[in-house]
Amino acid sequence: MITIYTDGACSGNPGLGGWGAVIIKENGEESYFSGFQEDTTNNRMEIQAVIEGLENSNPDEEIRIFSDSTYVINTLTKNWKRNANHDLWSKLDNLVRGRNIKWNWVKGHSGDKYNDLADELAVKAVDSKKKVTPNNLTHIDDSGKLKMVDVSEKEISERLAVVQGFVVMQKETLEIIKQGDLDKGDIITLARTAGITAAKSTPTLIPLCHTIPLSEIKVEIEFEDNLPGLKVTCTTRAEWKTGVEIEAFNGVSIACVTIYDMCKAIDRSAYISDIKLIKKSGGKSGLFERE
Repeated sequence: MITIYTDGACSGNPGLGGWGAVIIKENGEESYFSGFQEDTTNNRMEIQAVIEGLENSNPDEEIRIFSDSTYVINTLTKNWKRNANHDLWSKLDNLVRGRNIKWNWVKGHSGDKYNDLADELAVKAVDSKKKVTPNNLTHIDDSGKLKMVDVSEKEISERLAVVQGFVVMQKETLEIIKQGDLDKGDIITLARTAGITAAKSTPTLIPLCHTIPLSEIKVEIEFEDNLPGLKVTCTTRAEWKTGVEIEAFNGVSIACVTIYDMCKAIDRSAYISDIKLIKKSGGKSGLFERE
């Protein structure tokens, strides 16, 4: 029998994350694994830790997995709804299929030797990447004071950014929105308008952002029955010297907040989730596309 202890950690949520896994073989031999990811969440790191533990274990043996994450253990043993992280859940499902695995929840920071060790591996993975000096930060000068980046020498290029976020709600709330029966009116049109206005207002909201001549702001809102909820996507574009992702972040954020404001009277459990950069292009840094 193989025993695996896993844990995840995150500096900010989302933020820089780390995972740790301890594998103990039947003969007592121990192996340690850890890693980090940028722009992630604690829940993703908890799942990733289990994935890494299974990938580094013998699939033919009985396996006991211990985790202090109720999110992971209850999703797998009590069929908690999977509202996010579908890519990792799919990968974990493939690893679990056909294997003899027993899932165990362990209370975190309770003195369990191996749980504490998995936590230490995850935290150290985060700390190893957190060493940032002021010179690495474009909005801080050598004396540690805030500054707006000088873009006068940069070349103009076509800039594109796509940011996405979700508003998760009860199924009944989503149906009311679909049918247009919300007392406050047309939630989709209002949220889209709010998102466009927010993207245009970025320099007045974020102090160190430049004024950018945006050539396109597109806010799309789609029904997601599987959440259930709404998916909000903001695309921004400009021919300019600096990127337009903050404008897209503002567009998505305010559109999501507007949706929440419109439906909070009938659904206090609604929440905003997983706002993240999907694609960015243009400038010196080139193309970024999230997998």
